[in-house]
Amino acid sequence: MGDDPAFKQSAIILGQELAKNDIRLVYGGGKLGLMGTVAGAARDENGAVFGIIPEFLVSMEGVLEGVDHTIVSTMHERKLRMFEEADAFCTLPGGIGTLEEIIELMSWARLQLHRKPLILLNINEFWTPLVKLVDHVVDRGFAHPSLKTDLIVVDRPEDVVPVMSKHLLEEVV
Repeated sequence: MGDDPAFKQSAIILGQELAKNDIRLVYGGGKLGLMGTVAGAARDENGAVFGIIPEFLVSMEGVLEGVDHTIVSTMHERKLRMFEEADAFCTLPGGIGTLEEIIELMSWARLQLHRKPLILLNINEFWTPLVKLVDHVVDRGFAHPSLKTDLIVVDRPEDVVPVMSKHLLEEVV
């Protein structure tokens, strides 16, 4: 859950907001951590939740009861299936796996494999160092300046749905 109670509180609010706006949550399927909290909050508000978890993680993390889920064989299969099922991505504070996932999605966007919104929920400036690193990579000539626009940074969980909706509508137009 991290070292700041605001992380968990923001996860609860995000889950409630997704449910309230009839947005299906696609996530990694476990019941632990911030994403388990988002999923539980969405479920508790009668929201649609779909978890995708590799078999080996079921015993480590458990599966959140009362939500639709599927068990896959590998982490690669999980990530691909989550990518296929999702229309947008919102990244909460997290560890190395979270960081790896957002970097991969950024890389795929640069390779023009998708244009799905990539939202960083920057609770208490958690993701500010990543944003600065992206700026540094661009400023030093290792990436096109448009990389800076691939990440959409919001500070409050209440802002995720409106920002996501705006960007999804722009993709349709």
